[in-house]
Amino acid sequence: MDVGARLKAVRKMHGLSQRELAKRAGVTNSTISMIEKNSVSPSVSSLKKTLSGIPMSLVEFFSTDIDVIAKEPVIYRAEELLEMNAGDISMKIIGKNRSNRAMSFMDEVYPVGSDTGEEMLSHEGEEAGMVVAGVLELTVGHEVYHLSPGDSYYFESSRPHRFRNTGEEDCRLISCTTPANF
Repeated sequence: MDVGARLKAVRKMHGLSQRELAKRAGVTNSTISMIEKNSVSPSVSSLKKTLSGIPMSLVEFFSTDIDVIAKEPVIYRAEELLEMNAGDISMKIIGKNRSNRAMSFMDEVYPVGSDTGEEMLSHEGEEAGMVVAGVLELTVGHEVYHLSPGDSYYFESSRPHRFRNTGEEDCRLISCTTPANF
């Protein structure tokens, strides 16, 4: 296997320059360049350190089918989005079938009076979102926030939280969570 060519393909697949990957991984630009040109054969530990800047495990690096990923769609038409429902709440997942997805990017609709439940949610990762239409009541810990169109949020998902539509029209928000658990 051509480790240099594979590293270059994986780096480009993630939209990183050599400089950006080097910065993220804590190595020099020349290290990335020399690996990609096969001027050096990296040790397992130095390859692992380099891949930490993507981030990607050694197993993923050697098992990922670069050709398949290169053919993954870039555009997802409205009719192609996977729709999930949690009670009355509708969530359309963008890029659901992408391999190695690092985030869940969603278009959510909360009908009038709907919420995520009495029990607060808590899980690993981070969440961010922006209200596009309607109003949203967001509870994080003991704080209650009221969001209107254009308002946004960002918090650690391990903090207990709850979403609720307290308005008189459907609430639509665009959100993102890490890791990709939807």
